[in-house]
Amino acid sequence: MDHKKELKEMYKEIKIEAGVFTMTNKQNGKVFVGSFNNLKRLNGFQFSLKTNTHTNKNLQADYNTFSKDAFDIEVVEYLKKKEEGYFDAKRELEKLEQKWLDKLQPFGERGYN
Repeated sequence: MDHKKELKEMYKEIKIEAGVFTMTNKQNGKVFVGSFNNLKRLNGFQFSLKTNTHTNKNLQADYNTFSKDAFDIEVVEYLKKKEEGYFDAKRELEKLEQKWLDKLQPFGERGYN
């Protein structure tokens, strides 16, 4: 097998995990709840905050004020995919995120959503 084909096969075997995460400000207790269909995208999420380009202006402002060390990021739940039958991962991830939004209520003074 040639090297390119071998790399493609290895890439196909990489497990992509979807899930819900929180970013908590340790200074004021505010929480941001988000989700990604590929949690490796958390790196890009953090990069946008570091480069002052995140679309959530309140989160960005506090990140700029308190620095990255004032925040904890935690994956709170991974999306469990059904092995059989039809599974709408996007819809299930939205429902999972909504569950955490309902549970944590990160709105107004309590959060960034």
